[in-house]
This record gives sequence, C-alpha cells and structure tokens, in this order.
Amino acid sequence: MATVLNQKRQAEILHGNGVEGGGGGLAVSKIMSKAVVGKPPVARKPAGKTVDKEWNVRPRIAALESRNPIRDIVETKLKPNPNLGKKPISLAQGDPTVYGHLKVPESACAALAEVATSYKYNGYAHSAGILECRSAVADFHSEHLPFELTPEDVGIVVGCSQAIEFSIACLAAEGSNMLVPRPGFPIYDTFCRYYGVEVRYYDLLPERGWEVDLEQVAELADDDTAAMILCNPSNPCGTSFSYQHLSQIAGLCEKLKLPIISDEIYEHMLFGEKKFTPMATFSLQVPVLTVGGISKRWLAPGWRLGWILICDPCCILEKSGVVEALKRIMQMTIGTSVLVQAAVPAMLQNTTPEFYKQTMKTLEDGCDCCYRRIQGIVGLDVPTKPDGAMYMMAKVDPSAFKDIPDDTVFAEKLVKEENIVVLPGSAFGIHNWLRLVFATPVYMLEEAFDRIEAFCLRHASVQN
Repeated sequence: MATVLNQKRQAEILHGNGVEGGGGGLAVSKIMSKAVVGKPPVARKPAGKTVDKEWNVRPRIAALESRNPIRDIVETKLKPNPNLGKKPISLAQGDPTVYGHLKVPESACAALAEVATSYKYNGYAHSAGILECRSAVADFHSEHLPFELTPEDVGIVVGCSQAIEFSIACLAAEGSNMLVPRPGFPIYDTFCRYYGVEVRYYDLLPERGWEVDLEQVAELADDDTAAMILCNPSNPCGTSFSYQHLSQIAGLCEKLKLPIISDEIYEHMLFGEKKFTPMATFSLQVPVLTVGGISKRWLAPGWRLGWILICDPCCILEKSGVVEALKRIMQMTIGTSVLVQAAVPAMLQNTTPEFYKQTMKTLEDGCDCCYRRIQGIVGLDVPTKPDGAMYMMAKVDPSAFKDIPDDTVFAEKLVKEENIVVLPGSAFGIHNWLRLVFATPVYMLEEAFDRIEAFCLRHASVQN
C-alpha cells in the first residue's frame, strides 16, 4: 500500500502537482526524473529550424537615470583614505548616531524588547500600519494642531524618505510639475524625476535667514503645478520658518491652489526658546501632506519608520482622489517592521522632556563650535547661524584660494589631504557652499576644524 502511495505522490510531483503555492511543476519534474527514475531527463528537440536569439534584458531608464547625490558622493566619490595617517572625520552624513554620543531613548529600547518577546507582532500588518502606531502618531501630532487627526489620517512607511516618495507619487499626475527648494534635500528632485514630474526650483534666501522667495514661487507656479515641497526645519540650512513666514506661504498656496508637502523630520528640533510651527497649522487654508519619522528627533534612523499625515480637514485631497491614490500606493508594499511599529506608542508617550533637552543641548554645542571656528577661517563664511536641526551652510569664496575654483574641488581636496568629509553645496542645488553636519562630538569638531583651517591656509591665495 505504501509503495502505491509513494508512486502516486511521485507521479503528482512529476506532473507539477503537490507543490506548495503551485507553479513549480516543470522545474521539480526535471529534478525528480533523475532522482526517482534513475536516469537524466531526455531533452526534446524543437520542431523545425532553430533560431539563435540574443538576450534582450533591459533596465528601466528612469531607474538608471536616478541619482541620490548624497549617497553617490559619500559612498563612491569622497571616501576617506585609511592610509593617510589622519583619522577620518565625516561632517557629511546626517546620521546622529554615528559617534555613539547620541542614543535612542531608553524607553524606546525597553518597548522594543517588550514587544519582541511578547510574540504578538511577528505577522503582517495593515498596509497603512498597525492601529496602535497610527493612533499614537495621530494623537502626538494633534496636540499641536487646530484639529484632530485620526488613525485614518496616518500612514506608516519605511522611513521619511519613503514618506517623501509616496507623497510625491500620489500627486504626480501626467504632465505635472512641483516646486522644490534650492538649496534642498536632493531626494525631492530624485523622486520627482523618477515619477516623471518636472522640477521647478524656488530659492531660499541666505540674506533673509533662508526664507522662501515668495515672489519667485508665484512666478513659477502654473495650472500644472501639483505641489510645493517645504523642509522645516531645513536640511541643509539648519534654520526654521517663523509662524509669520509659514502663514505667508499658506496664504500664497491658497491663492495658487497648491497643496503642500511639508518635510518635518526635524520637527521641534530647535535651539533655546524658539517654538516650532507645523505647516498643518494652516491646513484649513491649504491641504498639507506632512512627512516625518523617528530618525532624527528620537535618534533612530536605523529603525526605518516614518509617517505621512494627511492634513486635509476641508477634504480637498480626499475629493480629488489623492488620498485614494496614496492608499493604493501603500498597498503595493507591506510596510516597515511591525515590531518597530508596536514600539512607537511607548517611544512617543514615554520619552522624557530631559531626553529632548539634552539632545538639543548637544546639537547646539556642536553648532556653536562650528560657527565659532568658521569665523576665523580664510575663505569660509556662515551668513546665517542655524537655529535647529543638525546642519550648517558655509559659503566658499573661491577668490580666497589659489587652486580651489569651487565647492566640489574644495570637498575633493579636503578629503584627499585631511581625511575630512564635507558635502559640496552643489549636491543641494547651490554652488560654492558646503553643508556641514554638527551632530558630532565637540572634541572631534575641534580637530576637524584644526585641519580645515590648516587646509584653507595652505591653499590661500597670495593676497590673503
């Protein structure tokens, strides 16, 4: 009897049945014909004349043309030299955890350990995220808004970068354009181009604390403009917009009928007594998709959890189909780690004011150090001192140097000679500037600027 059953089972496998998920019959039959019958399969000759065919594998052109300048530069072009005899110091990548002095809140780590050992969060989640996480994010942000967010207004995604991607994608109507800040986080440009959206840059004005050039925005917008993208507090400028300036932006976008994508990954990360104003404060005037996450304020970039807040109390995005488009885009993926999602409520609710205060004090000390040191360095200047985030824009004066014509050459020579990595402003759309990250221990910043100062003196023009 057992022999008959085994023969029947082998026959099922040979004919492509009995394989979990189906669709594996042909491959399995080739293996089993040798293992079961004891001789290799006989290759069938195709009928008629055979024609040699060339491989015709083709990539998506939009993917080949995509570029994330920060990753491209840091990972391939400005690599420290381990044999230079000087310790590499990076002031390039915005990861606050690199040097270990800034750590995730203990309450968050405890929550993650607890949910991991509960064995309740090892399965798939709703495509928008688990209810507990969405509810916690909605409640946390509603405290600072003139209306209540619900869990249905929140989407949980794989970091703020994916939140930016999805927000752009759901508004990327054919033939549309978007207004993007210059200088600005380059991934806005990357995703716009990938989804076929024309990029139109509006300037941030250094002489006015990197405020938006509102007149330029009005000139750039037309009937095909799908959205205006903001970053507040700013990457790469390290400055934040006042309530008054955000009110002006909202009023202009209401007049132009432009939704806003507001990148607020650095929300509330301001120095001293300055207060953060969410762009969604004005969403009764203009619909806002707010993107954020736990990477910066909670110092957990590797946990890869971000969110999209649909701040649309007048239902403009809902009626237009944009919200439905966003939901369908999110359904294409499973989303971020369910374990991390389950830990977020405790992270938001139990992180102490002292944690936030200490984090910002550390960042402010780094900012003060960078600003102070640059004041005494030939060829560099900081017109606007940052008031938050973790970045500073320093202006390069090529005329002060004998052999450094621009910011790109400055960065290339600096890493080659001093093992210091900084990003050229051209990566952010603005030439002859440098972006410096001050989320670095002060003692390392002091060493870095000792080398930068020596470098600038060594390359200074004769008249200096």
